[in-house]
Amino acid sequence: AGAETVKRAVQLDVASRFQESLVCYQEGIDLLLQVVKATTDEAKKRRYRQKISEYTFLSDGKYHKQIRIEENATGFGYEKLFHEYLTEIVSEVWVEDPYIRQVHQASRYLLYNFLRFCEMLVKGPCKVRTIHLLTSYDKGGGSSQQMTALEEIKQSLSNYGVTLNIDFSSSIHDREIRFNNGWMIKIGRGLDYFKKPQGHFSIGYCDFDLRPCHETTVDVFHTKHTKKM
Repeated sequence: AGAETVKRAVQLDVASRFQESLVCYQEGIDLLLQVVKATTDEAKKRRYRQKISEYTFLSDGKYHKQIRIEENATGFGYEKLFHEYLTEIVSEVWVEDPYIRQVHQASRYLLYNFLRFCEMLVKGPCKVRTIHLLTSYDKGGGSSQQMTALEEIKQSLSNYGVTLNIDFSSSIHDREIRFNNGWMIKIGRGLDYFKKPQGHFSIGYCDFDLRPCHETTVDVFHTKHTKKM
């Protein structure tokens, strides 16, 4: 019953019915706490405690959920990670990541990762019309490649009715993604939490759900207003 109540709370959160969701969360957690006290199965106790620890509530109704991605874990493609927050009312997205600047950097495919993220937004179910990217300018030999790639992504998005606004900052260090329905996602490694594929024709090269991940932490918040850069 506690798990079902928490699931209902998540559904209410996604529907922006925050006061109702807060009541459900509180009821669900109380039920789960009762189960933890009653059960003698240590494995079940650990599962229930993990479920309870995923949700932190602040007095003003803000929401916080933490997801831990283990080293070499799979099943964390962008669609799986973001889908429940990309409701139909999402029309504007802010991406803040200092390293969206090289196609290849020490086994990282940062610009390709950003492109995959944009592809997810285009597919929906959200109706994104504007994406704001704040990143750092590549002052090294990859500057031309960075600008060429970003302009190509920008032009390609325009074919789908999506505007990409690109800004640069020399002091940016935070990594976060914000949607105009109030959701904010902070990923320790930004969009670059996937490991290098073993080869161009290996499983996981195209499907990120099958790609092993680096260990990282994802923090999801909801506030009544999403700040702009």
